Amino acid sequence: MAKDKSIYTCTECGGTCGRWMGKCPSCNAWNTLIEGAAEPAAAKNRFGSVHASLAPTSEVLPLSQIEAADFERHPTGIDELDRVLGGGMVEGGVVLIGGDPGIGKSTLLLQAVDALQRSGMNTLYVTGEESGAQVAMRSRRLGLVASQVPVLPEIQLEKILHTLQSRQPNIAIIDSIQTVYSDQLTSAPGSVAQVRECAAHLTRTAKSTGTTIVLVGHVTKEGALAGPRVLEHMVDTVLYFEGDTHSNFRLIRAIKNRFGAVNEIGVFAMTEKGLKGVSNPSAIFLSQHSEPVPGSCVMVTLEGTRPMLVEIQALVDSGGPSPRRLSVGLDRDRLAMLLAVLHRHAGVACMDQDVFVNAVGGVRISEPAADLAVMLAITSSLRGKALPKGFVAFGEVGLAGEVRPAPRGQERLKEAAKLGFQVAIVPKANAPKKNDKSFAGLTIHPVERIEEAMNLVRSLG
Repeated sequence: MAKDKSIYTCTECGGTCGRWMGKCPSCNAWNTLIEGAAEPAAAKNRFGSVHASLAPTSEVLPLSQIEAADFERHPTGIDELDRVLGGGMVEGGVVLIGGDPGIGKSTLLLQAVDALQRSGMNTLYVTGEESGAQVAMRSRRLGLVASQVPVLPEIQLEKILHTLQSRQPNIAIIDSIQTVYSDQLTSAPGSVAQVRECAAHLTRTAKSTGTTIVLVGHVTKEGALAGPRVLEHMVDTVLYFEGDTHSNFRLIRAIKNRFGAVNEIGVFAMTEKGLKGVSNPSAIFLSQHSEPVPGSCVMVTLEGTRPMLVEIQALVDSGGPSPRRLSVGLDRDRLAMLLAVLHRHAGVACMDQDVFVNAVGGVRISEPAADLAVMLAITSSLRGKALPKGFVAFGEVGLAGEVRPAPRGQERLKEAAKLGFQVAIVPKANAPKKNDKSFAGLTIHPVERIEEAMNLVRSLG
């Protein structure tokens, strides 16, 4: 592919320049010029002929006349990964998966692509960060005996595209997008221009050929995907690897999915033979206490379509003139708000106390349904009195002290009853009907305000 002349576009005014300069000559803004590939004057541009698009021009039709068809999916054989993807890989879909270094991205994808290859699909594993020998060594460590997955150690975009066109794989893994570069640009691999241009070419290839492409992305120190934000807009699915590298458990969360539910999670355990799906994730988020301890409250959170029980632990200790508020796995700003509500409406003062809150197992809870469990755990720790055995709670707490309902409360209660919990405090709107037999063995106490919940806990204790 012939190399085109680069052009630099200002992100502020949109002006262009034939070479990079520190200051935009049009608007005088500093460090706003970004490299891009210039369109040649010939009949072809860098995406192909200007007269022949990747897809033929379609007729304009009203929605009522367009036939709606479900997308064909190819299960990877890894149930937890298929759950996050919405059932499996979609033909022509582009998946972006990011996570911290060493958390297991390449391991999981190598397991998935080997399973797909064994099922009869044509696959391709493009590695830009490791040699073929390193990938082969990992496959033997994972127990993938006699794996037939084709491996291409390459970082030049044009050679990768040529291989994709010649082999026509059903599934292709690009590990990683930050290592791929195009000859059309002069910037280094991993730069904003290179990542955007290479991702655009690979996305167009996926849509035109029907190949499912999985891009592995690096993350910044804040945990966000590195590169331009447009990278997440280009792809169909964005997955994030979560979890502590010092722990055996990993979570994959779907942030965006055009073919399935968002905020769905898959739970894995890292073993000597790679990542194994965890069928009952609630077990890893609950500490095993022989007897109830102060400062511990179990809640039922909802991750996508999956209800999970998570233990919330709180420690309240005497602080100095500037008491600390620290939360792990929960929103710190919301913790400060809940402490204010707890003082104003329930009479529980923590102004001179250090308050530490933790979600067990390294899970991150962003939904407000954790409010009630957090407040009960803090009160339990402050008073040094444990909550009843087999106790569970969930519900959002407002600034006026009201306990608001949580979405899909019935499913949360069924999960708690299935795991043998005996007492539940829930918002009144989430309380089941009296003749509902789905919650046998679980005594449900509906409340409308936070002070009701506190009084009820005292009476239960």
